[in-house]
Amino acid sequence: MLKQYLQFKLSQKLSPQQIQLMKLIQLPTQAFEQRLKQELEENPALETGKEEAESLNDEFEDNYEGEDGTEDINTEDINIDDYLSDDEIPDYRTKANNYSADDDEKSVPYAAGISFNQYLLRQLNTSYLNEEEWSIAEFLVGSVDESGYIRRPISDILDDLAFTQNIYTEEKTIEKVLELVQELDPPGVAARSLEECLIIQLKRKEVTPSVELATAILEKSFEQFTKKHYKKLIQKHNISEEELREAISEIEKLNPKPGGSYSGNNRMIEHVVPDFTIKIAEGELELTLNGRNAPELHVSREYNNMLKGYKDSKNKSKSQKDTVMFIKQKLDAAKWFIDAIRQRQQTLFITMNAIMQYQKEYFLTGDERNLRPMILKDIADKIDMDVSTVSRVANSKYVDTPYGTKLIKEYFSESMKNDQGEDVSTKEIKKILENVIREESKKKPLTDDKLAAILKEKGYPIARRTVAKYREQLDIPVARLRKQI
Repeated sequence: MLKQYLQFKLSQKLSPQQIQLMKLIQLPTQAFEQRLKQELEENPALETGKEEAESLNDEFEDNYEGEDGTEDINTEDINIDDYLSDDEIPDYRTKANNYSADDDEKSVPYAAGISFNQYLLRQLNTSYLNEEEWSIAEFLVGSVDESGYIRRPISDILDDLAFTQNIYTEEKTIEKVLELVQELDPPGVAARSLEECLIIQLKRKEVTPSVELATAILEKSFEQFTKKHYKKLIQKHNISEEELREAISEIEKLNPKPGGSYSGNNRMIEHVVPDFTIKIAEGELELTLNGRNAPELHVSREYNNMLKGYKDSKNKSKSQKDTVMFIKQKLDAAKWFIDAIRQRQQTLFITMNAIMQYQKEYFLTGDERNLRPMILKDIADKIDMDVSTVSRVANSKYVDTPYGTKLIKEYFSESMKNDQGEDVSTKEIKKILENVIREESKKKPLTDDKLAAILKEKGYPIARRTVAKYREQLDIPVARLRKQI
């Protein structure tokens, strides 16, 4: 049975400007420049450079009053794609190329890098292999991962060769070809385990008593070596502590990830561009926003005059009205984008300034022990903004300080109470823990229980499991693995 009823519902919707602003705030400097470039390419009504933006915007608003004061253009339901799809075909699309015969060559030659697997295949070309062995070697090279390992058992490779390459062979043949692949550079490549990788590298070295001992330790006592049971190694191999130290020194020189040593051109280098700069001038902090975040933009005067010309026209056809709506859409988008960038600059500066003042003692001294406990809500309350806004600023922005360039979110930390009941930053505790471990005796490293006792003596009563958690966050191994001879 059909029924009719009324339902009241309260909801919040974000305007397109708010959505655009949130996306812009989240972008770091380099990504923001790419977004700006994209907007300039897509919107011809937006231009860079100095211009009398205020007078232009006033003129822009005057042109929106409607036609002869009686007709208003509603742009809320305009789909800009409808107009873009009707554009005329550009002249360059009708030519074979975009350059005349007199133009200079615009392209710049560059060297193309080769992959790690291609680098290995090139070395195989110098080896004598029959057709079957070459196919197996090529398959094995293709199975080498970025670290330089083949992490698959021979039996699986045997099956894959049969099903995918139609090659029916034996495990002995594959192992024979694998030994040949393992002779390629870098040393240790195509190993199936860390143990095998290290042994392959040792066999490439000049034979000395320490190298022979290191090889014997890896082949016969790899588990004891990884667990650093040095006393057991001394007894089992009947050696002195000095001989063991020399053998371990040889092993420590080896590369556990031979694939990482490949210096091909296929690697990407990440460049960090600081979004803010903090300097100390006469004992006071100075904050500046990277100038690349504050471009000079203005609305195109040409497009604004074009809109005015269409408005003053007496006879308006449907195509002219469509043109007016298209121009108005572009001018609207340009004005919104400029406003969003201004709000972005203001939000970034206000947020970072609040963080700087909150952590003033740290920025003046550079001592991480002076970092105050700080969470997103602390800054959000100070600048009267939402926590999500502060999060967008902190998670992707870098600040250049006298003590290095750091990610802003690193200055946020939880708090714990010391023995005097004062709130201290967990970063301060981690720094003290790191210093204690650095100064410990490596022959007898401190356990987590002893570390907890030391921190308690220093006024930080925390549990052993908390010490273990902080140690793992600092990427510090357990006491047994920190032991040295």
